[in-house]
Amino acid sequence: MKEEEVQEMNEKNDPSMNDNLAAEETDTTADSGSFTAEEAGEAASGNEEYRKLQELADEHQARTLRVQADFDNFRRRTQKEKEELAQYATSKLVTELLPVMDNFERALATPAAGADAEAFIKGVNMIFRQLEGVLKTEGLKAMEVVGQPFNPEYHQAIMQVESEEYEEGIVTEEVQKGYLLKDKVLRPAMVKVSM
Repeated sequence: MKEEEVQEMNEKNDPSMNDNLAAEETDTTADSGSFTAEEAGEAASGNEEYRKLQELADEHQARTLRVQADFDNFRRRTQKEKEELAQYATSKLVTELLPVMDNFERALATPAAGADAEAFIKGVNMIFRQLEGVLKTEGLKAMEVVGQPFNPEYHQAIMQVESEEYEEGIVTEEVQKGYLLKDKVLRPAMVKVSM
């Protein structure tokens, strides 16, 4: 306690010390007043920055919505084009097959009696070759399966048979032809497999 009393006495006796304390209190008060003004300026500046950022965010939001709408329109348009393409993709092939159909109709309209039977068979054979040629130009190819190892991607086994000619797991007979369309299996071959 004595120290406090000594300090108070020193303050009372030394007027310059009192002036310093008063000046410090005035500075603190002035600082707190100017801090509030600065704070208000910063708040106003902050509101301006906030407004600018909000405008920028709104602009980005609008741009995002436009891009999303453009993408949705693009998706719908491409989906429609894909559907139309799928619907009319076979039109070229069908157009090429129409003459084959006409030839089959002519062949079937011809009476098959006696000597004409040979001509009928020859005509149907020619039509078959014409059809086969059209399909080959489109990329259709018959599989060669007899004597090949069984492959479930290309073959559909319908039965297993004992065979002295082939070892186990080899295709011995083709029951129904399999076809490839440009290296893709269009229809697997139905086969018998040796056991």
